[in-house]
Amino acid sequence: MRTIGLEEHFVTPELAGYGASSASIIQPEKWREASRRLLDLTGERLAEMDAAGLDMQVLSLNSPGIQAETDTATAVARAAAANDLLAGVVADHPDRFAGFAALPLQDPQAAAKELERSVSELGLRGALVNAHTQGRYLDDPELRVVWEHAEGLGVPLYLHPANGVGTPHVIQGHPELVGPMWSWGSETATHFLRLVFGGVFDDFPEAKVLLGHMGEGLPYALWRLDSRWDYHNHHGIELARGNPSEYLRHNLYITTSGVCSPPPLLCAMLALGADHVLFGTDHPFEEMATATAFLESAPISEADRAKISHLNAERLLGL
Repeated sequence: MRTIGLEEHFVTPELAGYGASSASIIQPEKWREASRRLLDLTGERLAEMDAAGLDMQVLSLNSPGIQAETDTATAVARAAAANDLLAGVVADHPDRFAGFAALPLQDPQAAAKELERSVSELGLRGALVNAHTQGRYLDDPELRVVWEHAEGLGVPLYLHPANGVGTPHVIQGHPELVGPMWSWGSETATHFLRLVFGGVFDDFPEAKVLLGHMGEGLPYALWRLDSRWDYHNHHGIELARGNPSEYLRHNLYITTSGVCSPPPLLCAMLALGADHVLFGTDHPFEEMATATAFLESAPISEADRAKISHLNAERLLGL
């Protein structure tokens, strides 16, 4: 059975410095090894894919990527260069790699143009966004132009975590909770809910968002979201689809990246439907072989396994 992974990271020497903030999160020896593997695009990576039975990776820049750049002109130039490089790797290995573009969201108009160029000219399959961009989230009205292009092109935006603008008070004094251990997931789930209540999906009903890590906990919350929305003060906000869960079931797709456990997989499938669950490994922060073995042994039907393994990715990304 063909297997396609959608959260598969890389970095270039020029951009590696942007990820320095992760050095304080990860154990030093593991960060050094992950940093080395991020720089490898076609050497050990292809051998590891073969050993794990992973047919294709959809490559994307490691967090925080271009969005850490404070100079707008530099961000625009580096995003274009990274996307050109990625397109070249895909062209050299079209059966093994596809790619998500990096966007210079510091300049919304330039980001929209770069998404158009990356998809229409370079053949990339959407874009990956690493959380906020200098404190601006994807529900910002100035970024509607990016959503307009994404919906028009029929490609998803993959919303990936990164360090927040600041450390929430409840986490202060507990640095072990900062990062993928806890804070990244809750912040990314909140970012998606900002898109719902910020009207992004009412403005662009066919926009598609991917979340990794089995949906950052959101599949567990559908009933509670609807119940409390019916109870809470709406503060002048009304949703065209009525309930928050309708947006999760319509606009949200999730990947298994970084969560190799049957219970959350079964919950996600029951909550969102098997058509909205895709495969990912979170390379190099998780092992490909662990992820593919999990998918092979998960207690699901063979029809659903095929959807998660490759059919949903082929449909959503046009692979």
